[in-house]
Amino acid sequence: MIDANSFFGKNESGLIPLQPENFMIRDLVEAPLNHLRVAAHQAGFELRVESAYRSFDRQLSIWNRKAHGELPLLDAEGNRIEFPITDEEELAYTILNWSALPGASRHHFGTEIDVVDAAAIPADYEVQLTSRECEGMFAPFHEWLDHQIQTENSFGFDRIFLPGRGKIRPERWHLSHLASARELQKKFAPEGLRDIYRHTDIACKNFLLAHFDALIRDYVYPYFL
Repeated sequence: MIDANSFFGKNESGLIPLQPENFMIRDLVEAPLNHLRVAAHQAGFELRVESAYRSFDRQLSIWNRKAHGELPLLDAEGNRIEFPITDEEELAYTILNWSALPGASRHHFGTEIDVVDAAAIPADYEVQLTSRECEGMFAPFHEWLDHQIQTENSFGFDRIFLPGRGKIRPERWHLSHLASARELQKKFAPEGLRDIYRHTDIACKNFLLAHFDALIRDYVYPYFL
């Protein structure tokens, strides 16, 4: 059943295992993704999913670990920040450069995937999902994806995080199956998420609650397509 909790990453009904990567995706996305894999293979690429469904608790863990210095913090250009950020507002906005608000990540849908060309990855290299990779080793793959999307041959997948849209940094690796995602967007209830924050041990809680409406306006609604 698709309800508000499905948007927040707190209801996993309708999700199925994605193989061989061992993630979860929404059942409606399986066939289009398989078609996209086949098309990529025919073009000489090996489409591999690096991330798909992500629960609220997983996104909360990423958020809190970045806030507490347990995961790297990156600036808007993707460079690692080596010094601690003690101001709650600055810290929250820095995390938001590359990580979604828990409960408002499109990865909660099960309709979103982060993709790479596995055939282009050097031995012993750990994928970071950065703009540098998209412009380097994965450039031919993303140029092919650009063409597929522009010619409507991407089986319903499109890019969401583009330059000039909202305040999240562009992510060429992130694809959304738009028709399926729209069903989740209809269920988004901001007040439900605000209440979750009130009762959750989330870093920067005071700032998030004080600026909640502006954050939803800038980091959630611009990506409802």
